[in-house]
Amino acid sequence: MHESNFPTCGGRPKRRHHGHGSHHGEFAHHFGGPPFGGPRGHRGRKARRGDIRAAALLLLAEEPRNGYQLMQEIEERSQGVWRPSPGSVYPTLQQLEDEGLVRSKESGGQRLLELTDAGRAVLEGRAKDAPPPWEQMAEGAGGRTIELGSLVRQIGMAVMQVMQAGTEAQVEEARKILTDSRRSLYKLLAEDDGES
Repeated sequence: MHESNFPTCGGRPKRRHHGHGSHHGEFAHHFGGPPFGGPRGHRGRKARRGDIRAAALLLLAEEPRNGYQLMQEIEERSQGVWRPSPGSVYPTLQQLEDEGLVRSKESGGQRLLELTDAGRAVLEGRAKDAPPPWEQMAEGAGGRTIELGSLVRQIGMAVMQVMQAGTEAQVEEARKILTDSRRSLYKLLAEDDGES
C-alpha cells in the first residue's frame, strides 16, 4: 500500500510523519491511553501482535473499515478493556496488505480496507470455536475491572464538562474532589498491604 493510505481517520488521510516518535505522539494526543494503561494494566491476558492481526481480519470479514474504525470497534467489543494503539494497529494493517490478505479501496471519499480471498482463506483455517480476541481480553479483565474502567471514563467526561462550563470556584472544588479521591485510593492500597 502507498504510504498515503495509512493512517486514515474517518476517511481523511493524516499526513505521514517520518520517525516513530512524532507519528505515535500525534495519535496519542487524540486517542489518549485507556484506564489502567489498557491491556497491560488489567490482570487478564496481555494483547499480542497476533491478537490485532486476528481482530482486524475478523472485523474486515464483516465489512470494509479503515484503521480508525477498527480501533473503535475493538474498544467497543472489548467493553473498553482493549484499546490498541495506532502504533500497533497501522503496522499490522500494512503487513496484512503486504501479504495480500487485505486491500484498500475507495468508497464514498474514504479509503477503506477489505478482506481478499487469501484473507478469507486464513480465517477459514481458524478454529471454529476460537473466541474473538476482544472477547478474550474482556473475559481476562474481569467484571470488576471493566466496571471500574467504565467509571473512570465517566469521571473523565464529567471533569471535562466542569473545565469547559464550570466557574472558577467549581473548577477548584473539582480539583479538591479529585485530589481527595486519589489520596483515598492510595490509602486503600496502603491499608491492604498492611493487612497482608
